[in-house]
Amino acid sequence: MRDEDGVKREIRVIKEASLFRFQTKRSDEERWTYYDNKKTKPPAADVESLIDVLERKYQRKRTPYSDLLLAKKMLADVLSPK
Repeated sequence: MRDEDGVKREIRVIKEASLFRFQTKRSDEERWTYYDNKKTKPPAADVESLIDVLERKYQRKRTPYSDLLLAKKMLADVLSPK
């Protein structure tokens, strides 16, 4: 994925304890940025990308429907103003 300014950006997603934890890193940075979903929430675009991937995996029966529902709930949490 590339940012608006054209710099390549890598995204990692790990599922732990019924949470998706995001890590992002731009190619011009040395360190990863971690999103723990409590203090720091991932960008909505990253969660939408995860949902796209999970929908394709679910169609091929490579991920459970509960993971897709969890990601959609996460997107709702990210988009809700608090």
